[in-house]
Amino acid sequence: MTIMFTKHRPEVPRTGTDDQRVRITDLDAGYPGRPVLRQLTADIPALAMTALVGPNGSGKSTLLGVLAGVIRTTSGQVRYAPGRPPAFVPQRGAVGDALPLTARQTVEMGRWGERGLWRRLTRHDRAVVDSAMERLGVAGLAARQLGELSGGQRQRVLIAQGLAQQSDLLLLDEPTTGLDPEARERITALLADLIADGTTVVQATHDLEAARSADTCLLLGDGRLIGQGPPEEVLTTTALSQVWQPA
Repeated sequence: MTIMFTKHRPEVPRTGTDDQRVRITDLDAGYPGRPVLRQLTADIPALAMTALVGPNGSGKSTLLGVLAGVIRTTSGQVRYAPGRPPAFVPQRGAVGDALPLTARQTVEMGRWGERGLWRRLTRHDRAVVDSAMERLGVAGLAARQLGELSGGQRQRVLIAQGLAQQSDLLLLDEPTTGLDPEARERITALLADLIADGTTVVQATHDLEAARSADTCLLLGDGRLIGQGPPEEVLTTTALSQVWQPA
């Protein structure tokens, strides 16, 4: 199994808006022979938490992949405000337990976009990795194998890997799924701190509690945008029942 946390750094057209980090217009995207997103238009506000919400197959992960530059659009536009290319943190399940990676090696992968796969890390790179691990409280786990870590520990290591990319746009796929309440609370607090320090965070989530604590939500259903705005306005009983229809 091969994992690439930063498959490539997309060339991103820029927009001059100060309050929107990303503007998505008439977006179609998916996979060969399988369209997923259809005519999606939405904004990602800067310096805020945006939750992508919806059932399996609604298009959350596809949209996250488009924003990360690992899935190409079929049509439409994705425009980014000035800033560094986005950092992408995949689901914990994308990292196999059998891979012979330590926590520190995983975080060091966040520097590949700057250094390339085969070049040695510089003193600056190592300092960035040290800082990210300290920030996420995982410096003491540096020599531990990923397969030895708890779910919460592994998730913090992966977020540290994203932080090591030094982007102001952090994309997370299901960062709290499968974690116990204490670990979820800790991850939520860490993300709030990152936003306060100037990072825009977008997370795809099934966790309605996490979504309701976000600043804004994009509710997706069958690849289309059902609602956009503050959680209390978007995640209504009527809207949720519309996208989570019983089989």
